[in-house]
Amino acid sequence: MSNEIKNVFISHIHKDDSKLGDLKSLLKKNGIDAKDYSITSDKPNQAKSEEYIKTQILAPQIKQCSVLVVYVSPDTKNSDYVNWEIEYANKNGIRVVGVWENGEKGCELPEALEEYRDAMAGWHGSSIVDAILGDDSIQENSDGTSLGQRNITRHPCG
Repeated sequence: MSNEIKNVFISHIHKDDSKLGDLKSLLKKNGIDAKDYSITSDKPNQAKSEEYIKTQILAPQIKQCSVLVVYVSPDTKNSDYVNWEIEYANKNGIRVVGVWENGEKGCELPEALEEYRDAMAGWHGSSIVDAILGDDSIQENSDGTSLGQRNITRHPCG
C-alpha cells in the first residue's frame, strides 16, 4: 500500500531546519508522504521586506497546503513569522497541527498555536499522522500525556 500524499507547510524556526528531515521520515514511515512547501535555508530568498516575505513568499506556499504543521522547539514561541504563519493558515481554513520536537520535554507554545491549533502531537508517528488527517482529539504534551480538549477559534475561509 502506498503512502498518502499531503501538501504540508512546516512552520519552524530556521535553527531547526536540519531536524525537518526527521519529521518527514517519521511521517513517511507512518503513511504520509509530505510534499513540503516550507521555506528553509537550503531554499533561501533574497527578500528583505517582512511584508513582501509574508505576502509574496510565505502566503502562496501556505495556500497550497491542506495542513500547516508547527515544529515546536524551545525557541519557536519567540518567532513572529511562526505566529504569523499560524494565523494566516487559520484565516484561510487550513488545518493547524503542532508537533513537539523529538526529545522535547515541554516548552512554551507560540501564542497563535495555543489559540488556533486543531491538534497537538508528541513525537509519535501514529499520533502525528492522525492529527494531520483530521483527528482533533489528538492533544498531547511532549511526553504523550493528554493536554485535554480544546475549544478552537476558527476563522471562516477567505
